Amino acid sequence: MVMSLRVSELQVLLGYAGRNKHGRKHELLTKALHLLKAGCSPAVQMKIKELYRRRFPTKMVSPVDLALPGVHSASSLPAGLAPLGFDSHGSPSPLLPVSLLGPKHEMSLPHLSSALHPVHPDVKLQRLPFYDVLDELIKPTSLVSDNTQRFQEACYAFALTPQQVQQISSSIFCLSETSCPQEDHFPPNLCVKVNGKPCNLPGYLPPTKNGVEPKRPSRPINITSLVRLSTTVPNTIVVSWTSEIGRSFSMAVYLVRQQSSAVLLQRLRAKGIRNPDHSRALIKEKLTADPESEIATTSLRVSLLCPLGKMRLTIPCRSATCSHLQCFDATLYIQMNEKKPTWVCPVCDKKAPYEHLIIDGLFMEILSSCSDCDEIQFKEDGSWAPMRSKKEVQEVSLLPSCSNCRSSHDNNKKVDVIDLTLDSSSEEEQDDEPPPKRVCPSLSPVSPPPNKGVLNLHNQASPVARAPSMPPMETSYIPPPPPLIQDYRHYYHTSDLPGRT
Repeated sequence: MVMSLRVSELQVLLGYAGRNKHGRKHELLTKALHLLKAGCSPAVQMKIKELYRRRFPTKMVSPVDLALPGVHSASSLPAGLAPLGFDSHGSPSPLLPVSLLGPKHEMSLPHLSSALHPVHPDVKLQRLPFYDVLDELIKPTSLVSDNTQRFQEACYAFALTPQQVQQISSSIFCLSETSCPQEDHFPPNLCVKVNGKPCNLPGYLPPTKNGVEPKRPSRPINITSLVRLSTTVPNTIVVSWTSEIGRSFSMAVYLVRQQSSAVLLQRLRAKGIRNPDHSRALIKEKLTADPESEIATTSLRVSLLCPLGKMRLTIPCRSATCSHLQCFDATLYIQMNEKKPTWVCPVCDKKAPYEHLIIDGLFMEILSSCSDCDEIQFKEDGSWAPMRSKKEVQEVSLLPSCSNCRSSHDNNKKVDVIDLTLDSSSEEEQDDEPPPKRVCPSLSPVSPPPNKGVLNLHNQASPVARAPSMPPMETSYIPPPPPLIQDYRHYYHTSDLPGRT
């Protein structure tokens, strides 16, 4: 079977087995044969059979076709093919690969659906948090591809009941994988027509690399506007796509009711708050010293700000699958996914679906008891302490010292200042400077003693005008006082001789 596979099928097989799928055909064959000799798992064996059946689909052939040239008996079959089978009446009813009949006869035979893809596979679609499923109009149905054509097309029909006429319709595409719930995934070159009208599909995402086929985002298709709201006329859906080797797809139509972020937040609160002891146990587990490690973590700092909005947390939550303690705000997280549903944790960038969200009870206690800080520190015993910035700590520590400074400043107003930056050269320069000039005696604030001579102006009429205080001087150096302007009297020199003026 492996020797008859093509390059693309060998690449699918090696990729499924987790081996290197690059190289030429003989290299790929060698890798596949080594895989078989080493003892592959039953899943890989089933994959080989599936690829072989895709390569050589078995179809029923009538006895008349046995007379075709080139096919005479079972002995002429190539090695590796099973002999003809027989029915209960003993007449030969051969089951031959269609490739033996030639391309012309292969195209003329009626094509039957392959048994590899059931009509209704046991596929579970991933639940959409913002849509409540009311009814299932079309169960998950396989998109069966015909190997003779590249572009495939399938037609489906559904009818509405009177209760469903006023409700919402949604179409979903996913991979036909039954091991786990599948998210929306669109086949290549998908085209959907509802009642003969094309349906709007989500736009392509920008490719991350050159030469990579663009993909559509994983979102459901809303076909409400194209559905006939009638109980008598059925609705038809025509799906066309490009077949892809190694992948099969399924489609389903659901009747849903869209919900808002406020409803989802209310449901999250109704689930309850996780016990704070659970988070304390997780803290102790993280801070437990590893005896084999030389580095031990003694504390853990966590922010009380949401990494999404950079605001203080109101409803701290995180995914149950996340291993970190940092929480994000549930309100912002749900509102952002309402606009663009990604459901990725903003802390560790891992999947954080709505079903796995939990509200942390320990953070709820911390937020209610600590309202003046934005960061805390967990200790080894599970306790916590607020982390304040250095500026705030300095301001708090300087408050008592400032009060002491004020009291000491009142007692000692004069403070001696010593300049410690002076060196020997600066001291010598200061010694070479001339001494300061003497202060003018007239500007000295010292008043003369009362027993010394004082100059008095007896001819001044104004009692307010006074001469400034001066040191004592000899009277011979003092000229006589000039006359006042308001007296208008002539100035005469006086003499000490009697009888002369």
